[in-house]
Amino acid sequence: MIESKIRPFENPKGILLVLSAATLWGISGAVAQYLFHQKGFTPEWLVVIRLLISGILLLFFAKIKENLNIWDIWKNKNDITSLILYSIFGILAVQYTYFAAINHSNAATATILQYLAPMLIFCYSAIRTKSFPSAKEIFAVFLALLGTFLLVTQGSIQSLSISGLAFFWGLSSALALAFYTLQPINLLSRWGSALITGWGMLIGGISFSFIHPPWVFQGQWSLDTFLAVTFIVIFGTVITFYFYLESLRYNTATETSLLACAEPLAAALIAVIWLKVPFGISEWLGTFCILSTIIILSLIKNKELINKDKKPLEIGY
Repeated sequence: MIESKIRPFENPKGILLVLSAATLWGISGAVAQYLFHQKGFTPEWLVVIRLLISGILLLFFAKIKENLNIWDIWKNKNDITSLILYSIFGILAVQYTYFAAINHSNAATATILQYLAPMLIFCYSAIRTKSFPSAKEIFAVFLALLGTFLLVTQGSIQSLSISGLAFFWGLSSALALAFYTLQPINLLSRWGSALITGWGMLIGGISFSFIHPPWVFQGQWSLDTFLAVTFIVIFGTVITFYFYLESLRYNTATETSLLACAEPLAAALIAVIWLKVPFGISEWLGTFCILSTIIILSLIKNKELINKDKKPLEIGY
């Protein structure tokens, strides 16, 4: 990646690209909710179609735009094993658990719960390195737990404001996203994001086809639903991926991760305005707490890397 030569947040093109990517990701979650709740589509069918088509398009992008030999990765046994693990337990798991959480709740709740992943990554790193967290890090974890509590209970310990399945799939999505972020670091550094993500999606889609074939469909087809599916595949996956990668040419990884917090906000706003999802004070406070956790942990990590004179590894979605 090309390292930014300007001061933080001073390149409008980089800011516009990452905000556009995050917003499109958030909107695609709301569009998926529309398909599930109002048009009878199933998460299984949408996942397999999204992975198969997006995987092919991203590999085409890697071949044409980045001039890569997309078949070279299959010459190394270790890379093949890592790629398959990433495809099934990373990309496929993230996609399915996220859509399942939307199906059982709404796009706003599912997206915000998924953004607990940075806290899980931090906890894993702290345990692995046997390092005691600082006061700021402990506070960040507390905010994440408080935000989750407010989001799923509306501040009342008497009952959940979302179903148990929605909570389960939301937390599963965060766990899958944490694995998705950590597992392919070596693959990404060697082969690049477009190639790895393209193969990951295609392999994940082919694997899931044995469980739910793409020709097994349930739902109401119309021009609206066709446009919705097209939006999720093209604008919510391929174009956002391209925007995200391009933003890394102008922003640092920390700047990009902070600006990407627009995704859950976009998902929440679109769900509330368009789909009329009830979102009260407790839910907004929970959202603020979880996003604050991401900001705090990102700034702490960036400071550590600067002190060690290292550049953060830049990973695209």
